[in-house]
Amino acid sequence: MNLISQILDPARIRVDVAASERDGLFAAIGELCERDSGLAARKLVDALNQREKLGSTGLGMGIAIPHQRIKGLKEPLGAFLRTASPIPFDAPDGLPVSLFFVMLAPEQANETHLRLLAELAQMFSDKGFRDALLSAPDSAAIAAAFQNWSLHAASERSSAV
Repeated sequence: MNLISQILDPARIRVDVAASERDGLFAAIGELCERDSGLAARKLVDALNQREKLGSTGLGMGIAIPHQRIKGLKEPLGAFLRTASPIPFDAPDGLPVSLFFVMLAPEQANETHLRLLAELAQMFSDKGFRDALLSAPDSAAIAAAFQNWSLHAASERSSAV
């Protein structure tokens, strides 16, 4: 099992989210993560906005990984949202974003935070994986894509191309 599937509860996966800009997206994220984090949605939104001020978490290719270490959070927490339409997110390639993996980590979890980000970067560099997320009909299919992803499978897919 990969690290990401361990922190991504299927209840925190949403498809066709109706957000047309970052503020609406972050509000949806705050509401989605509030119960499981034990923290107020506003605190989560403020933390994500604070991180974005340091530089966009947009990766390019329609993907962003909003993330932040948060005081008071006890365990790493993941959420995935696919917007109904791509939204501007200051990604390095200038393209709007529709795939968002949100990663929240405890304030002192530096090593864990970096390992999770590294695994996400590997996942999203896999074109087959990105395509599966874009075409998934529902949150169950997205959860399965994250559960079934492995570095070994990704390397097999890329060597077959």
